[in-house]
Amino acid sequence: MIASGSSGTSGSSGSSGSSGSSGSELRRTLGVGDAVVIGLGSMVGAGIFAALAPAAHAAGSGLLIGLAVAAVVAYCNAMSSARLAARYPASGGTYVYGRERLGDFWGYLAGWSFVVGKTASCAAMALTVGTYVWPEQAHAVAVAAVVALTAVNYGGIQKSAWLTRVTVAVVLAVLALVVVGCLVSDEADAGRLDIGASGGAGGVLQAAGLLFFAFAGYARIATLGEEVRDPARTIPRAIPLALGIALVVYVCVAVAVLSVLGSGGLGDATAPLADAAEAAGLPWLVPVVRVGAAVAAMGSLLALILGVSRTTLAMARDRHLPGTLAAVHPRFQVPHRAELAVGAVVAVLAATVDVRGAIGFSSFGVLAYYAVANASAWTLDPAPVARVVPVVGLVGCGVLAFSLPGVSVVVGAGVLLVGVVAYGVRRRTTRPGAGRA
Repeated sequence: MIASGSSGTSGSSGSSGSSGSSGSELRRTLGVGDAVVIGLGSMVGAGIFAALAPAAHAAGSGLLIGLAVAAVVAYCNAMSSARLAARYPASGGTYVYGRERLGDFWGYLAGWSFVVGKTASCAAMALTVGTYVWPEQAHAVAVAAVVALTAVNYGGIQKSAWLTRVTVAVVLAVLALVVVGCLVSDEADAGRLDIGASGGAGGVLQAAGLLFFAFAGYARIATLGEEVRDPARTIPRAIPLALGIALVVYVCVAVAVLSVLGSGGLGDATAPLADAAEAAGLPWLVPVVRVGAAVAAMGSLLALILGVSRTTLAMARDRHLPGTLAAVHPRFQVPHRAELAVGAVVAVLAATVDVRGAIGFSSFGVLAYYAVANASAWTLDPAPVARVVPVVGLVGCGVLAFSLPGVSVVVGAGVLLVGVVAYGVRRRTTRPGAGRA
């Protein structure tokens, strides 16, 4: 059930009108710079400190090829998301796009994939903070981090944007030290780059799927569509700009670390950037990297909670989630109940589970989310040329999702199936679209 352009637009307007009539619209305060920073805060975060090692283990000398594949898929997803966000500037991202372009079920599936996948990411980032700050009390520190950042988000979007600016500045400074320190050290050897595919095509694709985890933060820009000024102009500019900056940073870091450790050493590293600093003969840089990793994880956690709560808000408006979560705070103009609910779930996960495998699970859910985004973008323009990017993105998402480790695929598919069953039950007990005017 594909909506036409006119009906899609009216659908968007209807949603906005519904929101406005209930007094639950969010405040548009973010410009291009703010949106880019929030996207960077999600991408240039803990993923680069953690994802390189398992990706190198899977791809071997094909790590940089895997990074390129992940970047191509991310670019297609970003372009599809930017076009859709300009057409439908409302909170919820692909949940809204899928609903308006493909039908209620596909929007719900995208929202469900995003919420469960990114909730796992939130827990992983919180535990990353705990591991770097106080390894012996990692769970306690993780819970404290979740509580603190939920409070920051509760205070308003501008406070979140300000803190993200500080986080991005610190992380970029640390990464610059790592890159320069590794490349100018006596241990650097360009021969260690040895670009090939020693892990085979399957290993390269698995690495790309794992590295996609680090790129996925640009979704945060789209999910904030109801809080940016002039979204038709701001979002299409902010998404590719944030993605481009992140890609340059990732390539520089990967090349620098590989030049010191090689693909084998990087694949075996427990803390790849810290190990690279040690191997480069820069012991003073190791604690700096640990601090940078903790700050990066905090930045990612901040942006993740922000994005998940906005998608929760959109799904609650349509009664796919409890309607009470759709409330917007009268003073701070944030979806405060959704933020508190997301924070509570993440805190419980961070306190009770080991989420070392969460990167794979999160990647599976987010790739499913972007598959719906690309399918939605495919309906925007019937011209064959306009459909090339969505098709490449859709196929890429499917290939990368099923190239992930088997456990991630099985668990991810199982959780999506639970969501499908829940949707079927809801359809039998309530009127479709009851949450919308």
